[in-house]
Amino acid sequence: MYLGIEIGGTKLQLGVSDGSGPGFRGFVRMDVDRAAGASGILEQIKSAAPGLITSHDVERVGFGFGGPVDMASGNVIKSHHVRGWDNFALCAWSQSELDTPAVIGNDCDVAALAEAKFGAGRDHRIVFYVTVGTGVGGGLVVDNRLYAEHRFTRTELGHLRPGLGAIDVDDIVEAQACGPGIANTVRRLLDTADDPADEASLFEAAGVDHRDKLNGKNVADAARAGHTFALAAYDRATRALGWAIAQSLTLTAAEVVVVGGGVSLAGDDLFFDPLRERVEEYVFPPLRERYEIVSAGLGEDVVVVGGVVLAAAQ
Repeated sequence: MYLGIEIGGTKLQLGVSDGSGPGFRGFVRMDVDRAAGASGILEQIKSAAPGLITSHDVERVGFGFGGPVDMASGNVIKSHHVRGWDNFALCAWSQSELDTPAVIGNDCDVAALAEAKFGAGRDHRIVFYVTVGTGVGGGLVVDNRLYAEHRFTRTELGHLRPGLGAIDVDDIVEAQACGPGIANTVRRLLDTADDPADEASLFEAAGVDHRDKLNGKNVADAARAGHTFALAAYDRATRALGWAIAQSLTLTAAEVVVVGGGVSLAGDDLFFDPLRERVEEYVFPPLRERYEIVSAGLGEDVVVVGGVVLAAAQ
């Protein structure tokens, strides 16, 4: 039996499985207190994991961590959301505090493993996974193995810089396509609007009373209601993301691209249909119509499933 653990910026999830499918024999979910830092999360794990490990005879832990990690050393490199994780030896901590060996992967990478083995990418040899939410991440799985496991970072789709003029470190795909990026695009459009009524009509369509409350979800609501600025923001997002996915397909010849994350929940008309059109526009012509772009299949437990897959593969 294996214990998958997702460590994120808002939630901590633990699930036990034998690795034969996406279901769990035991599962615990807790909210993360960011103010408590890494030490607070470690205490939460120490409170929940031993009981799962003992009762299910767990032989290995698989961590899916929300940030860059070094899989070879078993160390966290950094968290962009919670303090205290810099260069933390998480796998050594598991051996010491939980008396259980562990492996570690970035949360997007282990989610890619899960979707490739049990989700929307199953039955394909080359699977590219994309998550579009608070950020944009990518993961490449070939024959149910993560690509370049020995490298501390890889397939960072959101950090591609579209265009030769994109020399600023912040001029990246993620800044245009993630939920906060979509909201920021709308705010910039409001700043340049000639008619003050544009802001009021946007707020009404989005169901908010201030621009600081705009996010990817309520901008999607405004886009469905036909607001021009919201539609423009989603067009910009799907164009940037479509360009990035096309470059990844051109390099990897992936058979299927699995797309998950909160922004992807905007639906076919607003997100998936225009995304597919943009990918076809930018991809290497011989690859056109030789791949699929599909929505993710495993839901919010995908990283925990991926942690189990990672642990079982060792």
